[in-house]
Amino acid sequence: MRPARFPGGRLLFPADGLPWEQCGRYLMTARAEQIKVVILDLDGVIYRGHTPLPGASDVTKWLAAHDYQVYYFTNNSTKTRESYVELLAGYGVATDVDHIVTSASLTARYFADNGLLPATVLVVGEEGLPQELRSVGVRVVRRRGKRPIGYVVVGMDRKFTYRKLHEAQQAIRSGAKFIATNRDATYPVEGNVIPGGGSIVAAVATAAETEPLVIGKPSPEAGRLICHQAGVRPEEALMVGDRLETDIEMGRRAGLLTCLVLTGISTAEEAQALPAASRPQWIVDGMEQVPDLLQDRIPPSEGPI
Repeated sequence: MRPARFPGGRLLFPADGLPWEQCGRYLMTARAEQIKVVILDLDGVIYRGHTPLPGASDVTKWLAAHDYQVYYFTNNSTKTRESYVELLAGYGVATDVDHIVTSASLTARYFADNGLLPATVLVVGEEGLPQELRSVGVRVVRRRGKRPIGYVVVGMDRKFTYRKLHEAQQAIRSGAKFIATNRDATYPVEGNVIPGGGSIVAAVATAAETEPLVIGKPSPEAGRLICHQAGVRPEEALMVGDRLETDIEMGRRAGLLTCLVLTGISTAEEAQALPAASRPQWIVDGMEQVPDLLQDRIPPSEGPI
């Protein structure tokens, strides 16, 4: 497959953190007392499908009461950050748009921060993705026309069709650069999983014979961006997520401490099967154990310590 290339090979964001080439080799001592920022995934951590998970609301209140900065970071591109504020409020979790990061908002920031505007982008995805892109000045289209298409951006789309696949394929084969919001193959719902955005990305990549640039997790740039915004070093931030290949891997690459919760996709057995340097520092059953972790009542697991 032909690789996607982007201007100058630049980083997505001018944030502090480790050089890109060092991220995979970064190991730290897991010390809960150094944590000042907690980054929480949403699907499989705060809720599953439309059901809040045990402890999520109470733990976020506890974190606020104990002066932790709390950010929410989801690979789900279907909603805007404003929509997530409303959604979380319904689950008893209070936050604002400045503390929410989505793969859609990261993709919008990629265009803004890399001097790619104005840009015409063919979008395959639900409404949160085009709204975030339009907010920074991207011209969004849903099918090809007379104006050349510079980019094809693909995210989760529960109304994906053969026509959408064909439009994306033809635009990429005609020279448009291919961007994926994420490559999560599955998405956790109550008692099951459904196809995720990565399944749609895979279809487009296969049809276009081109691999995309992936913006969301496990790319480390969002982790660095959050640390920069919060004014902390990477080792002072904890990434809490349910997926080893995205949440935990992003944290590892960005130099963050990491905690796997077992209420979503990945299992403890899968974590322990990884090389030691790729394992999370902590594994807990669910969000209700995070305060114990932060108070040093749960020892690190056999990860990169």
